[in-house]
Amino acid sequence: MERPKVRTEALNAWYGTNHALKNLSMDMSEHAITAIIGPSGCGKSTFIRCLNRMHELVPHAKTSGKVLLDDTDIYARGIDAVSIRRKVGMVFQKPNPFPTMSVYDNVAAGLKLNGMRNVEKLDRAVKRSLEQAALWDEVRDSLFKSGMSLSGGQQQRLCIARALAVEPEVILMDEPCSALDPIATAKIEGLMTNLKEQYTVVIVTHNMQQAARVADYTAFLYLGELVEYGETTQLFENPNNELTERYITGKFG
Repeated sequence: MERPKVRTEALNAWYGTNHALKNLSMDMSEHAITAIIGPSGCGKSTFIRCLNRMHELVPHAKTSGKVLLDDTDIYARGIDAVSIRRKVGMVFQKPNPFPTMSVYDNVAAGLKLNGMRNVEKLDRAVKRSLEQAALWDEVRDSLFKSGMSLSGGQQQRLCIARALAVEPEVILMDEPCSALDPIATAKIEGLMTNLKEQYTVVIVTHNMQQAARVADYTAFLYLGELVEYGETTQLFENPNNELTERYITGKFG
């Protein structure tokens, strides 16, 4: 494995008294795609929300253990959660462009929030982000139309562009293709592969074929525990754990 960009050490997470994650320790490699698979309710989304401190926004939620970003514990005292979320961006399951904003303003929103006011810099950043999200050619003539006027697949790429605009180091994707058709899904998968050249990408997916297609490494979670983690090809073709084999062959889940 390449140098880990993100590492968890004995990570636990709770919703009130519900112990959702149990002592997860794993390294996520820089410039690679790590997929998190497992049945519904196993803790996949909770896990990636812990990686940028979004879990703590849920009432009565708490964590223990460590999440290290370049060897810095993001939960250490004095670490600003907002600054962590700038470095570790999130793309959600359902496309969620800001409904009252244009395509341009959706992408520029984070930059403006961070104080950027120079129009030329904003223009360059918006164009760069839309190009990285493979959307520029489709929207270059409709930048000032509502973001909600785009198709579902375009809206999801717009949300990816919005996340990229603030130049994060890690991109988290929580089932980014679950609401999309096969053509839009293929575009997002191609985009993920391109993004890993510059970013560390962690995706949650219910689609095991998708994990096999795009991920360099795959982690299988079950009932809040890490059952198996390794190179994707090895995990799918020759899993070490019987539970992993049963899941990937469709015997449960």
